[in-house]
Amino acid sequence: MAYFDNAKVGDKVYGLVFGKGKIVDVFEDSFYSIMVEFKNGYEVPYTADGVPGWGNFKKQTMFYRDDIDLSKADFSPVLETLEPEDIIKLREANNLEVRLPSGIWKNAKKAEPNYIEKMLEEEQFHLFREKKSKKSTKKDDKKKKKSKDSKKSKKENKTKKKKKSNEE
Repeated sequence: MAYFDNAKVGDKVYGLVFGKGKIVDVFEDSFYSIMVEFKNGYEVPYTADGVPGWGNFKKQTMFYRDDIDLSKADFSPVLETLEPEDIIKLREANNLEVRLPSGIWKNAKKAEPNYIEKMLEEEQFHLFREKKSKKSTKKDDKKKKKSKDSKKSKKENKTKKKKKSNEE
């Protein structure tokens, strides 16, 4: 028995790619058994197991809204916007993550190539980041931010001192 065997039109779902949605159509005897419409207007077909007809996903990305626990999903903000050259290098090294419309960070290799290209063409560089290591934690992110802020304030202090010495 597949996850969406008893799906009905109007059921509320959550997709790891596009976020909140609802089932707008159910197909009997078809490879794709449901059609889901998301808040952003996209309609995506899904198999009875919750695998989308979009991207390179081989695992379930669609769940009933009441069944999913997103407490371990990574919704963290971007701390640093990457340069286009860095994005290309990270992509080639398979170390690039992209923020999906749902807000979750995923490996760029799993996203639809057209989505990646569109984000690059529109210069949406804030939607990319270097893949976090499994050992990386929120504490590490806070340390990076503090380090960045302290470097910035040191630089500002040097600039102020230079201005004072020039005025004297």
